[in-house]
Amino acid sequence: MGSVITLTTDFGYDDAYVGAVKGAILSINPEATIVDIAHSVEPQNILEGAFLLGTAYRYFPRHTIHMAIVDPGVGSERPAIVLKTHSATFVAPDNGILSYVVDDLLPAGTPTARSARGLTEIVFKTGLEAVAITDPRYWRQPVSPTFHGRDVFAPVAAGLSLDIAIYEFGARINSLHVLPIPKPDLDPEGNLVGRVQHIDRFGNLITNVRNNDIPGKDVIIEVGGHCIEGLSSYYAQDRGVMAIPGSTGYLEIALRDGSARDFLGMVIGDEIRVIPAP
Repeated sequence: MGSVITLTTDFGYDDAYVGAVKGAILSINPEATIVDIAHSVEPQNILEGAFLLGTAYRYFPRHTIHMAIVDPGVGSERPAIVLKTHSATFVAPDNGILSYVVDDLLPAGTPTARSARGLTEIVFKTGLEAVAITDPRYWRQPVSPTFHGRDVFAPVAAGLSLDIAIYEFGARINSLHVLPIPKPDLDPEGNLVGRVQHIDRFGNLITNVRNNDIPGKDVIIEVGGHCIEGLSSYYAQDRGVMAIPGSTGYLEIALRDGSARDFLGMVIGDEIRVIPAP
């Protein structure tokens, strides 16, 4: 069965970890199609992994299985879960790596509860199905306490690709944990205040201001001591620093033929301001 399984990890390409995970999947389902979303997530940076997965998962065919492993708590008591939505299935540790996915899927006002380690427990009643991965029948044995990606998550993803029902992997749950997603605010003048949430390999600053939240094209963007007047449509349109409604769905700050990060000296968390033009 040629199901699609995606991988999002912080494993990098310098070691054999990604290859071992793929081998574990293919040893169970040799016909699986494995697609890499990203393996260069900053080590242990769960929110970055969550963001990258959140920008990519919706472009895959229905019923794709997305395996996301940024797991500094591997070997601990942190739960492992399968989350099934109307369009896809996710296999991941319950540590916030699905935060952007859940933010897309659940309506505002979904019940929450405080939890530990900066996490919030999200309770869902309809629309989503989830189980805790607890049945060792489907795991690769022996299980390494430091490599659940290979020995637990990969076999489960492969089993799902063979149409094993999610409830075979463990008991049903009705909640999971998310990290706070940085959202823009309004300043006293009503201007949109956002922050850099990701910097891509080109040095483009991807902010947390969604494209559809920008109040029109006639805006002034204050960033890194610079004022950008208006929006550009593509990277080669203008010279110098520009603001572009990006392909990720978020406002980007870019520099033609260069790195906006290096030019502006910006880092993740730095502030940008969107001001309607007078």
